[in-house]
Amino acid sequence: MFLYGESREQMMHVAGLLTFTAPADAPADAMRALMDEIRRGAPVYRPWNMRLRTPDLLWNPLQAWNEVDVDLEYHVRRTALPSPGDERELGIVVSRLHGHHIDFHRPPWEMHLIEGLEGRRYALYVKVHHSLVDGFTAMKLLNAALSSDPDERDRPLFFSIPPPERTRRVESDGDGGVHFPELLGLVREQYGASKTALRALRDVFTGKHDGLVTPRQAPKCILNARISRSRRFATQRVDTARMRAVAKAVGGTLNDVILALSATSLRRYLLELDALPAEPLIAMVPVAVRAKDDEGGGNAVGAILASLATDIEDPGERLAEIVASTREAKQQLQGMSKAAILQYSAMLLAPSLAQMIPSTAGHVRPTFNVVISNVPGPETPLYFRRAKLDAAYPMSIPVHGQALNITCNSYAGSMCFGFTGCRDTVPHLQHLAVFCGEALGELEAACGL
Repeated sequence: MFLYGESREQMMHVAGLLTFTAPADAPADAMRALMDEIRRGAPVYRPWNMRLRTPDLLWNPLQAWNEVDVDLEYHVRRTALPSPGDERELGIVVSRLHGHHIDFHRPPWEMHLIEGLEGRRYALYVKVHHSLVDGFTAMKLLNAALSSDPDERDRPLFFSIPPPERTRRVESDGDGGVHFPELLGLVREQYGASKTALRALRDVFTGKHDGLVTPRQAPKCILNARISRSRRFATQRVDTARMRAVAKAVGGTLNDVILALSATSLRRYLLELDALPAEPLIAMVPVAVRAKDDEGGGNAVGAILASLATDIEDPGERLAEIVASTREAKQQLQGMSKAAILQYSAMLLAPSLAQMIPSTAGHVRPTFNVVISNVPGPETPLYFRRAKLDAAYPMSIPVHGQALNITCNSYAGSMCFGFTGCRDTVPHLQHLAVFCGEALGELEAACGL
């Protein structure tokens, strides 16, 4: 059973910030009307009505969930910016909201309706503890509450949508149990996966492949210190078509360009603070690769370590180095089974546990300097009761030794960057977002676009 404990600093919740533009004929009191509708008794379905059975014993190894009645006036709150509010003021509000703990005596989620944004806009900030749903699942559930029909007026909120019915598995055997030959086959599969993963890890540490980043390569950096409970959040939206053009020009991927934009912004940010390490920063990047045992043509998600080449001044050379680093790392995973990919990724990142201990954070050499991930989102415009979704920004989890997290969410031709960090360890976080927006032009110029 997952252990739900967390320190005052390491608040293990994720969130999404969704901004909308209301239609021209929307009433001025639309948010009040929505709150009145909720107060009248909107239904709440799983998982949003689930609460921990023993919330005062978070480390209980037998922890379980119960369905409870939900006080929606507690979970759904209405907030207003001084009108007309801008993106910076919105970022300040959600930063404060993201720095507050979730109450485990209730279902671990909140939603805030934020009014007052300039241009007939408003925002929804939804926060959920990752023990209830992970970030990827949370975004899927939020998207389910949106519509592709710009004229739909009565779409229920995400917590009022019933979960899909589970289809019962048809048992091929009379007792439905796992028999000895099947169990033996599973043991053999795991043993073979472990041997493959250990062999691949040995290649990394022995330097058999020159281009592979090792867990001993990341430099010490201010990003890898102990964190406080205060948070800061900044956003940037970048045109996906322009990013794909850069990726095509250098024979890379969209993820490579995401890394390059992040690398450029991190380099400028750390130079501004006079804190750029002489060695390149290293990113931990979740990636999808084709597993050799996946006959359905799907992907297995593994983790790689990639150089951000922040020691290179020229943006074109930096991008080329990033492409080469990720290509080498992904080739290391090719040909492995899903089980081997998971085991290899876990062993590769195992040393990072030391940097997340409060007493050692900032003192030991980190396994990686920053986590950069990309969550694919819908590519067509979505609406909530005729209000158009403008952007969907993911907010993730800083931890001791990892004071900054960069997560992207694609939506309707844009890549929405969410920079989530410790306010004290990573000051002036909004500069990262500004630098990220300017970095794309530098990459285009370097590629002759």
